[in-house]
Amino acid sequence: MTDHANRPVLVINSGSSSLKYQLVEPKSGVAQAGGGIQQIGEPSSRVASHEEALRLAFEQMAESGVDLKPGALLAVGHRVVHGGNEFYRPTLIDDARIADLEKLSQLAPLHNPPAIQGIKVARKLLPAVAHIAVFDTAYFHRLPPAAATYAMDRDLAERYHIRRYGFHGTSHEYVSAQAAAFLHQPLDELNQIVLHLGNGASASAIAGGRPVDTSMGLTPLEGLVMGTRSGDIDPGVISYLWRTAHMDVDAIESMLNNRSGVWGLAGERDFRKLRAMIESGDGAAQLAHDVFIHRLRKYIGAYLAVLGNTDVITFTGGIGENDAAVRRDAMAGLERLGIVLDEGRNLSAGKRAQRISADDSPIAVLMVPTNEELAIARDCANLLAG
Repeated sequence: MTDHANRPVLVINSGSSSLKYQLVEPKSGVAQAGGGIQQIGEPSSRVASHEEALRLAFEQMAESGVDLKPGALLAVGHRVVHGGNEFYRPTLIDDARIADLEKLSQLAPLHNPPAIQGIKVARKLLPAVAHIAVFDTAYFHRLPPAAATYAMDRDLAERYHIRRYGFHGTSHEYVSAQAAAFLHQPLDELNQIVLHLGNGASASAIAGGRPVDTSMGLTPLEGLVMGTRSGDIDPGVISYLWRTAHMDVDAIESMLNNRSGVWGLAGERDFRKLRAMIESGDGAAQLAHDVFIHRLRKYIGAYLAVLGNTDVITFTGGIGENDAAVRRDAMAGLERLGIVLDEGRNLSAGKRAQRISADDSPIAVLMVPTNEELAIARDCANLLAG
């Protein structure tokens, strides 16, 4: 990155009723400001639109001493969940690219439309700045065909672009590189399992810096149990509910995305509250935790087999970074597979990258904080630097 990368990038993540932002310097990694606006467009909110939300974000930054005068920004980086087959690199946005992105909305109807709305608003309010889209699916674009392909009618899959795309790619790429740096080993010499655990959760197997498998698929619904998403489920459940419960496809999709996972089992998705419920003897909370851990351990075991030889397993994301009990339970009893957790290190893990395995553990186990905003900012700076 050249000296112009000292100018900050405004990273924007637009949801259907939320807008998160961070102003970050790509070179130093310093975040000058950050925040979020929730409940956009909801009856109880004073913020009626994404345009009002972004203007409010500007006001919040000004109050913290940040002046977005002309020339102050290097770029605006937009997180876009789904890039389909076409978008797998950071991409400068213009009217034509927006039209292309809108065509992809059917692949991610819950995620891409609000991201596109955020791009349109930001381009209107900041017209003199480069706007760059960074895609959650990009890192997994080159998954091996055996991992990317669903065993279904080939012609139908090709016609409708059905394949396993994977998500959280920005985090998996960033964290795997940070893990290699922490271990003082070349990225291309390490086999890694990265566990991004938050309200959305995903796992990846990475061989020599290249992903060879990941838990999410065509959509972010596949894979691990999540805060409100079911993760892996028998596809027959969908047709069964359609026939017997007379639920239409939209209702079933909404249930699997918004009222399933840990929330569906226990009525709570915050793992701190879930822990308190478990300690009070709540059986539903205990089951939700057990189901979450069981699915996680299945993927860890699968990726140990996919990789053949694994050097490091890394926990990241809001739960992965902060919940010692989840890390402990996920690793429990795996000593014969080369995983030996150090309970003291696990309990004392803080806000920086840390080894939580024993010194003699054949497979290193780490906790590494993710920083998707910094990764997006650096992607933007690298694109503009050529």
